[in-house]
Amino acid sequence: MITDPEGTVLALFAAFCRIGACVMIMPGFSAARVPVQIRLFIAVAISMAILPIMWDDIYPQITGKGHTYIYLITTETIVGAVIGLVARYYVLGLQFAGTAATMLMGFSPPPTADVLEDTAENQLTSLITFAGLMILFILDFHHVIIEAVAQSYRVMPIGSGFDPQGVLITLANSLGQTFTIMLRLASPFLIYGLLFNVTIGMVNKLAPQIPVYFISQPYLIMGGMFLLYLGIAAMLRLFADGFAPVMQGG
Repeated sequence: MITDPEGTVLALFAAFCRIGACVMIMPGFSAARVPVQIRLFIAVAISMAILPIMWDDIYPQITGKGHTYIYLITTETIVGAVIGLVARYYVLGLQFAGTAATMLMGFSPPPTADVLEDTAENQLTSLITFAGLMILFILDFHHVIIEAVAQSYRVMPIGSGFDPQGVLITLANSLGQTFTIMLRLASPFLIYGLLFNVTIGMVNKLAPQIPVYFISQPYLIMGGMFLLYLGIAAMLRLFADGFAPVMQGG
């Protein structure tokens, strides 16, 4: 039996602010192809599931707050958004690595509609991004994010206020780790594109009368596609392995 219905509703809404902001930004659930109602129901369901577990951390901070409750839900929303941004930065890093790889292999057809968002994207970049996100869902990455939200009540307790310096440090560390991982993923294409273009430049200097660019472009694309065929499995495996350390470090 609920002895304090008003306090229970306020505690549930406080949990929903942190979890809802995270679901609103986190990759996959925040995609344009997912209806807003589905995101809302997922956030409410997770909030109702986490509230009994984190009751001792949330409910005592809700009772008797009065006008400070508005400040509390604002800080809770910001904290949830930061957790979602860490995961979103990581997936955006894969999209950036895919875009760099397609440019280095010379594969630049007219962009088409993205699989996840309402923007135009290169087909190969869209394929790599969707495959990486699908791998994360297969490996239950959303469980890692939900666990990070639950653990955040220990690191950033409700009612403790907003720490902008800590938030900036968290986002900066996440961006640094993401950049390092994505540089490792795109490094084969970076080396391939650099060596190929240097070689073609030397050939062009030796035989300037030959239109080397038009002759070399099919070989550049063919070699890049073959390199992607050989390395996409290891690329996605390294991407999936790096997600949990980035979330824990963030």
